[in-house]
Amino acid sequence: MARGLYAARKLKEDRKRYRWADHYYKRRMLRLREKADPLEGSAQARGIVIEKVGIEAKQPNSAIRKCVKIQLIKNGRQITAFAVGDGAINFIDEHDEVLVEGIGGRLGRSYGDLPGIRYKVIKVNGVSLNEMVRGRKEKPQR
Repeated sequence: MARGLYAARKLKEDRKRYRWADHYYKRRMLRLREKADPLEGSAQARGIVIEKVGIEAKQPNSAIRKCVKIQLIKNGRQITAFAVGDGAINFIDEHDEVLVEGIGGRLGRSYGDLPGIRYKVIKVNGVSLNEMVRGRKEKPQR
């Protein structure tokens, strides 16, 4: 390693070059998380419901979690989102427009006992799913 009186440029260039060996730096600079993410780095996205699916919870729990398959409007990718709340799936029909967001949990990974599910439905046809589940609002007819 250069240690001479005029070595600063070489040290700087080397530091810049060898940073690419650090895989955290490399992934961040090449923006690989945003490219792999169906929402493309944004907090929420709209999509159209393709079908309703029941997904079995992981061990040791035993339940069928009600989810929906969604095709995102902005890039056409398909994702599965969880319908949160007791009876919430009854307010969601095929071809409805829904708003989804990350479900929380480990940095873009699945949540709790839901295998492979990273998103939750928060709005159906522009009305909050939570409000409909609680009976405060009704689903608009379109």
